[in-house]
Amino acid sequence: MYSFVPYFEPSNIIIMDIENSKAQMKKGILEYCILSIISRGEAYASDIIDEMKEAKLLVVEGTLYPLLSRLKNDNLLSYNWVESKSGPPRKYYQLTEEGKLIMTELEATWNELAEAVNHTTKKTINQQ
Repeated sequence: MYSFVPYFEPSNIIIMDIENSKAQMKKGILEYCILSIISRGEAYASDIIDEMKEAKLLVVEGTLYPLLSRLKNDNLLSYNWVESKSGPPRKYYQLTEEGKLIMTELEATWNELAEAVNHTTKKTINQQ
């Protein structure tokens, strides 16, 4: 879907791919959200997907599994296989010590960014 945003003069119209912009914003915070969920305790991939869907951060398996693999390869996650009563063993993820440090840094960065964005957009909203 495209939105039309006027640029200074009515004759100059910029076409902005709003869906792409929204997707890019979400991509930037997926790792932080995934690490945050796992930081609360071991997590199974479908539990991560369910929690993110509940928060309206729609994530599909095709997005989640490559991210989990990359985070594991970066030594931020480890996993344990746990036998399941209703099927094959399940892989439960947990943060490594390095993952906990990165999570702390991402949390601080997120808080600073959220404060800056709220401050900036608050001024914009109040001026309208």
